[in-house]
Amino acid sequence: MDRLDHPSARSRRISLGTWALLAALGAIWGASFLAIRTALDEIPPLTSVAHRVVWAALALWLVALWRGLRAPCDLRLWAAYLAMGLLNNVIPFSLMAWGQLHIETGLTAILNAGTAIWGVLAAALFFAEERLTALRALGVSVGFVGVILATGFENLTAFDPRALAQLAVLAAGVSYALAGVWARARLGGAPPLVNAAGMLTASAAVALPLSMAVEGPPRLALQSETWAAIAYYALVSTALAYVLYYRILAAAGPAVLLVVTLISPPIAVALGAAVRAEALPIDAFVGFGVLAVGLGLLGAESKRAP
Repeated sequence: MDRLDHPSARSRRISLGTWALLAALGAIWGASFLAIRTALDEIPPLTSVAHRVVWAALALWLVALWRGLRAPCDLRLWAAYLAMGLLNNVIPFSLMAWGQLHIETGLTAILNAGTAIWGVLAAALFFAEERLTALRALGVSVGFVGVILATGFENLTAFDPRALAQLAVLAAGVSYALAGVWARARLGGAPPLVNAAGMLTASAAVALPLSMAVEGPPRLALQSETWAAIAYYALVSTALAYVLYYRILAAAGPAVLLVVTLISPPIAVALGAAVRAEALPIDAFVGFGVLAVGLGLLGAESKRAP
């Protein structure tokens, strides 16, 4: 799932329309795991990442230009976009794409839900005002137990491809968390849509040559199913999802966005089972349940924030 920093939480009434957008965003991100896995049947991981950020960047710039927004000229801001692109896109997308070659789409989504836990820890580490309160510490602790249960104790020390894939997805979550810290510190000036488009542009400037150097020039003669999957995860679950994300953020605040983290995994699990006949171990479901409790505690703490 893709993240940028957000303002402080505040109490507000949430409309039915906002709840509908929240459900839509959760469904969009939940289905993205299947789309990525479908594309990986024909294209390698880094190439899949390059497709994602290149097409998403083009789509967001079209939206930005339509809204009368322009690309910034500040080189320092573009340097910040480059760092953000690495932390929020290139590194986590690559780790998760490689991980999905070895683990189920549903398990990938469950482990990715732990990003909220790492985000709280990263914020507490770098920002004094985000210190761990008793409720936050409890939420993080419970969520961490859930992540361990979903991963499986044996996979924390094993070095087979499945175990390494799960660790790669967890590492992607840590990268997302650090991206949130970076965004909060460095990307406060430009409009959110411009920041997202700039970040994806910088990501494309890295991901495309990297994929060509490692995996060769991308093939364009792909099956229709592959192109449909690419179009979905680039244009819908990345470009459109950013637009929905900021609309929900403005209307409801960051605490409510934790609900998306709980919506996406069940959808990913259901789609993986229906389309790819995937079956998850019971530990994954138990771990997700415990993680959901931890995220609920974090959401309750966010709503209490001034």
